[in-house]
Amino acid sequence: MNKPLPQDPMMRQLIEMARRHQISRRTALTGAGATAAALALAACAPAGNSGPKTLTPAKDVSDTDKQLVWHNWSLYMDEDDKGNYPTLQRFEKESGIKVTYKVEIEDNDSYYGKVKDQLALGKDIGADVACPTEWMAARWVNNGWAQKLDAANIPNKANMQPAYLGASFDPNRDYTIPYQGILAGITYNKEEFKKATGKDAPTSLDDLWNPALKGRVGVLSEMRDTVGLILLSQGIDITSESSLTEDAFMNAIDFLAGKVSDGQIARIKGNSYAEDLTNGDTIAAIAWSGDTVQLNLSAGNEKYGFFIPESGGTISADEFIVPMGATHKKNAETLINYYYDPKNAAELAAWVNYVTPVVGAQEEAAKIDPDLANNQLIFPSEEFLKNVKSFRSLTGAEEASFARAFQEIRLGA
Repeated sequence: MNKPLPQDPMMRQLIEMARRHQISRRTALTGAGATAAALALAACAPAGNSGPKTLTPAKDVSDTDKQLVWHNWSLYMDEDDKGNYPTLQRFEKESGIKVTYKVEIEDNDSYYGKVKDQLALGKDIGADVACPTEWMAARWVNNGWAQKLDAANIPNKANMQPAYLGASFDPNRDYTIPYQGILAGITYNKEEFKKATGKDAPTSLDDLWNPALKGRVGVLSEMRDTVGLILLSQGIDITSESSLTEDAFMNAIDFLAGKVSDGQIARIKGNSYAEDLTNGDTIAAIAWSGDTVQLNLSAGNEKYGFFIPESGGTISADEFIVPMGATHKKNAETLINYYYDPKNAAELAAWVNYVTPVVGAQEEAAKIDPDLANNQLIFPSEEFLKNVKSFRSLTGAEEASFARAFQEIRLGA
């Protein structure tokens, strides 16, 4: 195993906060029957589920069929000017495995809505590996919809940051492997923001509510990020059950609904929010940190800024997971192993610019570009993370109530 990163204690703190975001096995199992009908709007489990069913993994044909299909988010893979994926092409050359890479995940709920029926039956969802956010990956694992990974096929799993182990739903990471860590804060068009407001940059979430930005503010369709930032701005500790109560959540929902109904917020989107920033429809948005660097690379300058409000930002992670109906598990494990090589992880991080979970990647990143190794969006310092928190685990009843309330706003936006 490679030696720990110099910032390993800080990364441990980061991931410990992210782990609070997970749904416990007790919550997921006891809440499944009670929440199924109520979460119809939020694309939750089919009504009538009384708990996870025992499913049989699909036959793995990897040894005779060298291919796999990967479902992921946009802007989540290194890409050259011709639209090729360099690290993925190298993987194909080295492994002999053909990868069909599909940008299928717009947000967790909409993606889940597309695949939940097949998942529940253990059928092929059209992907051998996918990367939903950890709270959604936990739902798959708790419902018995994920195949157990063969550690022998993933020796580079030893390079995982140790703090990622011990998750309540997957303590040994037998079913999920972290792909990238994600931070949510505010991304803004520097020139347009100053032109509209007269300020060089926003300093708090309240700056999004400046009347000068009316109709040109976007927020994420990920409930825990958008409502999380609003709650934090209202003085609510989103890690605490005593602070983040249903009343507190609904107050934040009412606030959000008001900003949508009066036209201040024009768009509630998943990854496609980046297009609105690019075409100028949006000046500022609750957004994911890694996208800001990518937007600037596309613009060829430092057109966009990103900051975490003093009141706080949110932290989570996306996970490799192999659905029960996938027929190329070993090929997927080979892929996961490849991206847990520190050199490959560093090269991916150099383009994706999200927090990497791979020990040794920072040293490899320094060989590519010393500035990259010091990038706070990839290897964040303690100071950068001081106001970052993770949305606490929800009970089944809370998830039903919270998701329904948020979804009603999304449908009306």
